[in-house]
Amino acid sequence: MQITGNHQMARIVRHNDESVREGYIRNGGKVVKLFTSALKAFQCNNRIVMAERKHLDDFLRGRIIGRLECGRTQLEVSEELGIAQSVISRLWQRFQDDGNVSRCYSTGRPRVTTPNEDRYLAVTAKRNRRSTASDLSRQLSSATGTTVSRQTVYRRLGNIGLYARRPARCVPLTATHCRLRLAWSREHALWTPQQWSCVMFSDESKFSLQSDSRRTFIWRAPGTRYHQENTIVRHRYGGAGWLVWGGIILGSRTDLHVQSITMTGHIYRDVILEQHVRLFRGAMGAEFLFMDDNARPHRANIVDECLQSEDITRMDWPAYSPDLNPIEHVWDMLGRRIAARQPPPTCLPELRRALLDEWCNIPQDQIDNLILSMPRLVRPVLHRSGDILRINHHTNHVILCFVNRFFFEICSRE
Repeated sequence: MQITGNHQMARIVRHNDESVREGYIRNGGKVVKLFTSALKAFQCNNRIVMAERKHLDDFLRGRIIGRLECGRTQLEVSEELGIAQSVISRLWQRFQDDGNVSRCYSTGRPRVTTPNEDRYLAVTAKRNRRSTASDLSRQLSSATGTTVSRQTVYRRLGNIGLYARRPARCVPLTATHCRLRLAWSREHALWTPQQWSCVMFSDESKFSLQSDSRRTFIWRAPGTRYHQENTIVRHRYGGAGWLVWGGIILGSRTDLHVQSITMTGHIYRDVILEQHVRLFRGAMGAEFLFMDDNARPHRANIVDECLQSEDITRMDWPAYSPDLNPIEHVWDMLGRRIAARQPPPTCLPELRRALLDEWCNIPQDQIDNLILSMPRLVRPVLHRSGDILRINHHTNHVILCFVNRFFFEICSRE
């Protein structure tokens, strides 16, 4: 940096010189006082230089040692190369001590935990998966005497692929449920696409103005979680909404039925079966199979009598098996489409129109892919002996299974 004024030009070469901090610099053996503005400019420049400081390479270190061995003073070398005299002094002292000027590369801060302690953390976390990072830290301290922070516990477990996540919510399946699910999967594991094309999958679901799916993410700074712009208002029980019913079949779908009241046996018979299902039965003939779950309105006596009178064959369906129903994935598509609308629905009439519009806008080929994927949905149930499926690996859509917002409504009706 060059400084001009009444005094002659002076080049600052000693960034950490005490005289500079006092407002003076040395120029050719003379002490020159800096102007206030020049002193502030130097101090600012010095901070920038210190912030951008880089390590000397081996070639430059050799040049410094060579000049000092030729009899040059440290100040002369500092002025010539533009390097702080303290750096040259430390380099020369180290060369005199061990004859080495190469930079020693350190490995950083040593690890607090040993491999055995890392394994102890992993085993403890797997044995009790509800333990917090603080609990694991205290257990490690009491067992080995090593004290670590919560962040260290997070890093150690993250190295082996264990992360803190919300547990998947599900209902407990009894042995009878698993046995029936396994028997149904064995019966339909070898079904051909032609057989699945004759099945109409149906179900109900509720859509409300206040979604509790927790899919929406926001960008916020640390410590601003409860600021007004970072919060979303949600009713405890979902708020007002619509109950919808729909049916899907290979190559087609029913109209979406929307109502504001709970489904009853009479509504199911007079509206769903008479106005929707019966039409598909007449078009497809005796090969038509109608799938619905075991909700109480679906198993009412008047519903059974209507199915018999209309010669509609009902598919046997195991209880607590929404993960095997492809229409659950369609509800997820519909929910995502509603959430993506701009502006979003703000009242019940708008929500009703949005549901009807988006139901018709769902591509039919996506629905067909879900129906044709039934053999691959059934196969993992056999491997798990009828237990719950968590993820469907053969489709790009997010599988709701027992994690989505519709699950508890589905299971409560069965």
